[in-house]
Amino acid sequence: MDLKKFYKEQRAQEWRADIRKDIKTKERVSMTRTKMLEQDPNIRNKNGLEVNLGLTEKLAMEEARRCIDCPDPTCISGCPVNIYIPKFIKKIEIGDFLGAARIIKETNSLPAVCGRVCPQEKQCEANCFYTIKLGQPPVAIGFLERFAADYEQNSGKMAVPDIAESNGIKVAAVGSGPASLAWATDMARLGYDVTVFEALHEIGGVLKYGIPDFRLPNSVVDVEIDNLRTMGVKFVTNFVVGRTASIDDLREQGFEAFFVASGAGLPRFMNIPGENFNGIFSSNEFLTRINLMGAAKEDYDTPVSLGKNIAVIGGGNTAMDSVRMSKRLGAERAMIVYRRTRAEMPARLEEVQHAIEEEIEFLNLTSPIEYLANEKGKVTHMILQKMELGEPDDSGRRRPIPIEGSEYKVPVDVVIVAVGVSPNPLIPASVKGLKTTKWGTIIVNDDFQTSIEDIFAGGDIVRGGATVILAMGDGRDAATGMDEYIQNKIKK
Repeated sequence: MDLKKFYKEQRAQEWRADIRKDIKTKERVSMTRTKMLEQDPNIRNKNGLEVNLGLTEKLAMEEARRCIDCPDPTCISGCPVNIYIPKFIKKIEIGDFLGAARIIKETNSLPAVCGRVCPQEKQCEANCFYTIKLGQPPVAIGFLERFAADYEQNSGKMAVPDIAESNGIKVAAVGSGPASLAWATDMARLGYDVTVFEALHEIGGVLKYGIPDFRLPNSVVDVEIDNLRTMGVKFVTNFVVGRTASIDDLREQGFEAFFVASGAGLPRFMNIPGENFNGIFSSNEFLTRINLMGAAKEDYDTPVSLGKNIAVIGGGNTAMDSVRMSKRLGAERAMIVYRRTRAEMPARLEEVQHAIEEEIEFLNLTSPIEYLANEKGKVTHMILQKMELGEPDDSGRRRPIPIEGSEYKVPVDVVIVAVGVSPNPLIPASVKGLKTTKWGTIIVNDDFQTSIEDIFAGGDIVRGGATVILAMGDGRDAATGMDEYIQNKIKK
């Protein structure tokens, strides 16, 4: 008999029995989940300010009271970076907000980011006692994480993690997105000399170029990055590893190991007639030009000119970001065109709901099959075809099947294609012997080590496209693997 398991189950049974007797717990269970404060939809769809306004101290403490401090907190198992969730929530309940932030940052270096963009409803909150046992709305873990992180940022008392004495060993990351930032935090804590190389002029990767300010303000990202600088992490921008310098060049400069987290920034298209007409963008180009390059400004040298009718093809978070941004830039008719139903959309429920509130039009069970243009090659219309759902495909969702004779024409001034991305091919192409899959993702072992022993990889370059928090989990695991590799190498 597994005694450890037996006693754990026995304790859980006793605890559940206590719930029925404990008045305070009954009060907690009967409480209503706190709602996030938000901008009015008819105001926010005309500005670029953050939609969610955060919780007040009172609301945060009330929501924290709902947590019943499970003896076996299943919420932690749903967190890719293993935040000690009940512990930080209890700190909020007693008003120790800075203490809550410190607990979160023991395992998560980007709490203000994750509190805003993580799909908590599919991760920690999906494993909450309320969800699993009671069928009630879970504790608003994401709201509380954001509250603690924002409180710390606004307090001017940002905690810097404990850092081991410098070991003088140089390590480098390729790319500065969430995977690299998590990796850099852990490597700096262990005493390594950490440098992060970024191809663009801003640090943050997809956090900066891919997510609009109305969902994740750049200023929030900058504060968290500055905290890493305080830890000693060095950032080098406008540096393309594989072009500016090769991995071999960096080895000659004394770098002992590398973490490749160059992301999945290569846009996919549908390869349908007319897709090369002017006025048809990838979501990557559209959001990067807006978020990182200021192309929404009238005095910008190459502005993004939209027009009245904007169509975004796709149903993920990037599609929602693109269509909601289009609305803010003046589109009169901003449309999502998605080949499945709204229920199958991979976007977060919150993002879909916000889009609905902001008067975004949803053309579900519909797919473009051709684009038409004027004599100057500028797109003017899209030909859409109705779809119906058949049997499930490899993703587990029912496969969309075209309905013959259902085609119709819709006027458009701009089309933004958000149907997925592929891995950045530069590093795999520039490093001889680096093994990849047929999809171009880098192959790694359980320690995130590649076929070349001093190169590790994680995030979208390995997964092919995932969430911020999963990328961060990869970064942390890769840091553990890299440290073990380097220490074993030293012993030899």
